[in-house]
Amino acid sequence: MQKLDKTDRQILAILQKDQRLSAAEIAEKVGLSQSPCWRRINRLQEEGFITGAVATLDRKKLGLKVVVFVNVKLSMHGWNMLNEFEAAIVSFEEVLECWTISGGMDFTLRVVTKDIESYEHFLRHKLLQLPHIKEAQSHFTMTEVKNTTELPLNLP
Repeated sequence: MQKLDKTDRQILAILQKDQRLSAAEIAEKVGLSQSPCWRRINRLQEEGFITGAVATLDRKKLGLKVVVFVNVKLSMHGWNMLNEFEAAIVSFEEVLECWTISGGMDFTLRVVTKDIESYEHFLRHKLLQLPHIKEAQSHFTMTEVKNTTELPLNLP
C-alpha cells in the first residue's frame, strides 16, 4: 500500500464533499489531467481508502426527528453474549452506530427514530428484549451542532 501524498489527500477531501464529481472535474481542482487523476482514484479504491459511494439523506425531511445516544451495560461478558448482542444490534435499522466503549458501560449506540413514541417502542420491544442487558441509559439530543461524514485528512 502506498503512502498518501498531498494530491491523494486533496482527491479524498473532494470526494468526501461530493462523490458525484467526474474525474475531469476532480482533476481540474487538484491540478492533474484526467487520466492520472482517474488512475489515482482507482488506486485509492483498490487500496481501500475509498470504501463506497453513498447518498447522504436528510433525516429530518424523512421524518426521523429523534436522535438518541444509548449507553448499554451487559450483565455478563462472555464471548457468546457479546456476539449475540452485536448480531442483534446490527439487525436493528434504528441503530446507525454501535461502539464498544471503555468505562462503566459496554456499548454506545446512536439511534434514530421518528418520535419519542417510536424510540420507546424500539427500547421496550427490541433493545430491552435482548438477553443480558443490565442497564440502558438514553441520552436524547437537542440541538445538532455538527454532523459530518468527512474525516480529518490534514492532521499532523
